[in-house]
Amino acid sequence: MDLQGKIIAALEPRSGVSARGEWKSQDFVIETMDSFPRKMVFSVFGADRLQRFAIQVGQMVNVSFDIDAHEYNGRWFNNIRAFDVRPVQPAIAAPGVPGATDQMPPFAEPAPAQTIKASITSSAAPAAQPAPFDDPFTNPQQSADSDSDLPF
Repeated sequence: MDLQGKIIAALEPRSGVSARGEWKSQDFVIETMDSFPRKMVFSVFGADRLQRFAIQVGQMVNVSFDIDAHEYNGRWFNNIRAFDVRPVQPAIAAPGVPGATDQMPPFAEPAPAQTIKASITSSAAPAAQPAPFDDPFTNPQQSADSDSDLPF
């Protein structure tokens, strides 16, 4: 699953030693930029991932994560673990999302009006103009002695 939003909190890193060796984990809180913002806590497990992702508070990111649940003393707990965290480029941010830039990416910039006009005027043959609409109210050929002003 993927979720895009802004990192609003970075909790204290946790570390320890297990049978497999040393481990490190850190939780982060992300907030979506929807009309009704949602928050989610996700974990990044492993010192190498924490260093590679380099997550900063205030950063716009796209988080890819897995959800799993486990039971402890008769209670169930969700575990949301991120396997990929990528910064969102401002031009790629979701449209209509507050905080996203309103600028268009450079490859989609509109052409200047002069360029468009030149390409239209340089086309092979101009298209034939359609005949003007005959308006019965302004038609000079309509007889003056007609009883009705209605066009039908």
